Amino acid sequence: MDRRSFIKSAAAGAVGAAVCGRRHAQAATTDSRPNILLLVTDQQSWRMMSCAGNRWLKTPAMDALAAAGTRFELAYATNPVCGGSRFSLETGRMPQVAKINNEWDAPDGQVPPSVFASGLGSLFHAAGYDTVYGGKIDLPRSYRDQFAGLAYRYFEEDERDRLAAACAAFLKGRHERPFFLTASLINPHDICFLAINAYRASLGQAPIFDAVDTSGELAKQVRNLRDRAAFFEKTCPPLPANFAIPSLEPAAINDKVLQPMPYYGAFRAWVRKNWSDEDWRIHSWIYHRLTEDVDRKVATILAALREAGLERNTLVVFTSDHGEMNGAHHLEAKEVLYEEATRVPFIMSFRGVIPEGRVDGSHLISTGLDLLPTLCDFAGIPLPAVALDGRSLRPLAEGHSPPDWRRYVVAESWGDRMIRTQRFKYCKYTSGAHAEQLTDLAADPGEMNNLAELSEHAATLKEHQALLTEWQRKTWDS
Repeated sequence: MDRRSFIKSAAAGAVGAAVCGRRHAQAATTDSRPNILLLVTDQQSWRMMSCAGNRWLKTPAMDALAAAGTRFELAYATNPVCGGSRFSLETGRMPQVAKINNEWDAPDGQVPPSVFASGLGSLFHAAGYDTVYGGKIDLPRSYRDQFAGLAYRYFEEDERDRLAAACAAFLKGRHERPFFLTASLINPHDICFLAINAYRASLGQAPIFDAVDTSGELAKQVRNLRDRAAFFEKTCPPLPANFAIPSLEPAAINDKVLQPMPYYGAFRAWVRKNWSDEDWRIHSWIYHRLTEDVDRKVATILAALREAGLERNTLVVFTSDHGEMNGAHHLEAKEVLYEEATRVPFIMSFRGVIPEGRVDGSHLISTGLDLLPTLCDFAGIPLPAVALDGRSLRPLAEGHSPPDWRRYVVAESWGDRMIRTQRFKYCKYTSGAHAEQLTDLAADPGEMNNLAELSEHAATLKEHQALLTEWQRKTWDS
């Protein structure tokens, strides 16, 4: 059976089972292990929730989940692009293990065999869980067939409305054993197409989009407004405080990220140069609306969890694969090591186990490294006998503070590296001027001032250089 046939038959079987399950009472099970519900959005920065203090949108489902558990404010993706980050979320490994570097896909054969057997899906499947996955995958080619065919029952390919409905049907269905359900939702990722299509329009080319033109439809609403002045005065988010381009910005950002992409062209450089302040603000307004859209999908899934009576036996984890620049430094999209692209929301809720309404603003979290050991900890699944650099977040989520928590987290992009400590952030680029970047995030949260070339910060720079060297030696990162 080829992959497409497998997906279709698996989807039909899952939907049929869900419909059948609704005709029966929830099956009792003697297995006391918790269910796992993993909710992953795409391209959602950590600020994009009203519970995070953003007054330009309303995210009641995400807010309710945070109120019912612990929200981590210092959570970072291992790579600010889909493929690299999602590889880490599934495997607990850094993207460089699969040679995911400046490409969004790893060459066939580059994922070590041990990774196939020690990913989240394989571990939970081997432990007797019903491992079910719906929505976006975006993993290396050599991993996808193992992922969808062996580790998971891939039951819904749609990333939008059908996915939320299918997850709700599954949750309300009959469960003979504990489940591990992943809902991989696409938005607010559709914001990508706004800049791409603005660039294409400048060339006289037709717009492109992924399945539905959501960002284009929202842009049309703005164009058709009768009172644009009132819109910009009262409704549209302002430009970010760090909208300006830093004077000592690493040249690698221009040399790598802003270069033309196959098929899409030089849209990033074009919008950075040509968009007006109003264009950037409209971009932000659309990004906020797309985040509200995915919040409604999350609400559908969480409502089904409550209606099925599963809240007290289900650990819910909410996160995103990476963030979105949203106008910071005149940038949109991702791939850079700035906070807006690397820092993501991370919420854990488990009724009766995780205290309600906690906000952890002090512990550094690596979502891609820590998710696997965390879920295994709650499920009582032994960790695989391979080198993992993440840690279980269970003690933190339950309100404890381990004395030996990590000093820093690491992210990768385009061969470049980021070290984030409690106060500072250090980035090392492989080429170009200003190849080292040091920021005091306590004094400069917008990353406008590069301290790496100032003599008074030489000791701090040396300390962070040593931390990066330590990490590279420890993880065989060449």
